[in-house]
Amino acid sequence: MSQETTNTVELATELTMAWLSNPNTRTSAEDVPAFLKMMHDAVIGLSTAPTEAATEEAAAEFTGAVTARKSLSNPDVIISMIDGKPYKTLTRHLSTNGLTAAEYRARYGLKPDYPMTAPSYSAMRRDMAKKIGLGRKPGQKAAAKAAVPVSAPKRGRPAKVVEAA
Repeated sequence: MSQETTNTVELATELTMAWLSNPNTRTSAEDVPAFLKMMHDAVIGLSTAPTEAATEEAAAEFTGAVTARKSLSNPDVIISMIDGKPYKTLTRHLSTNGLTAAEYRARYGLKPDYPMTAPSYSAMRRDMAKKIGLGRKPGQKAAAKAAVPVSAPKRGRPAKVVEAA
C-alpha cells in the first residue's frame, strides 16, 4: 500500500473509533463496516477536492450582468458588469472586488480603451480642473473672465452703476 492510502485508511479508522466512543452514539455491530467505508470515501473525497476545484475555478468563464453597450448607454453613469449597478466611476468598485481595470477588461473581454468613468463625470472633473488652473504651464495666465452682467437690486437697495473704462 502507498503512504497516502495508508494515511486515508488510518484517518478513516480514527474517525470511526471517535464516533463509536461517543456515549450518545447508538449503533449495532453490523453498521460499523458501512460507516467505516463511508468515512474512508469522505476522507478520499476531501483529499482530492482542492485540485478539482482549482481547475474548475480557472476554467470558469465570467458573463457580465449587462452587455458592454448597455453598460455605456447612459452618459451620467457607467453600469458595472459585475453586479449591474450604476456608478460614476468604477475604480473603487473594482478594488472592493479585488480587480484592477486591466483585469476587469480581460475578464469580460472588453477593449483596452473601455472607460472606467462616466462621460459626464469626466467632463465635470475636467471643467473643474480647468477652472482652478490645473494643466497650465508655469507663468501662463488664466483666460480672461467673461463680463458678468449686473443683477437687479435686492430689497430696495440702489443698483450699482458700472461705468465703462
